[in-house]
Amino acid sequence: MDVKIEKSWKERLAPEFEKEYFKQLTEFVRHAYQTGVVYPPGPLIFNAFEHCPFEKVKVVILGQDPYHKPGQAHGLCFSVQDGVPFPPSLVNIFKEIETDLGTPAPATGNLTRWADQGVLLLNSTLTVKAHRAGSHQHKGWETFTDAVINCLNEERKILYISYGDRMRRRRGHLSTSRATSY
Repeated sequence: MDVKIEKSWKERLAPEFEKEYFKQLTEFVRHAYQTGVVYPPGPLIFNAFEHCPFEKVKVVILGQDPYHKPGQAHGLCFSVQDGVPFPPSLVNIFKEIETDLGTPAPATGNLTRWADQGVLLLNSTLTVKAHRAGSHQHKGWETFTDAVINCLNEERKILYISYGDRMRRRRGHLSTSRATSY
């Protein structure tokens, strides 16, 4: 299967793209986009990988699923495009950063600059139905993102930061000496 994903990730994840779960996931996602409104826009599903090639990954921030309101999701967890009001989860992240580091919240919620510096902004599921948080859970995305995490664990020493109750439960796939939950 020809998945449009950054080259270094494509090389490492190629076996996943041939597995039955991924073929079923692909059909589910295609159907979802054809029959309703799904976020992020199709070309941005693998945006996190485009901005953060495998060799650049230093930190992984794990979220649950993409934002589900119009104009928010663009393929980087917790990130919104310039000019979009900060969702509550992003406000909380910026509050933590201000508390820990004394750095005030930036003017934009666009975290592309983080991704470009080696922060893989990865959601557990990479798509979501409009206005329905969690709607694409248990369709195969978690298996795929677990494979991403396993790939990183095999070759790299990575710091993981996870947000949200569901992500805390998934910590078993992370190297516990390098995982932090908020």
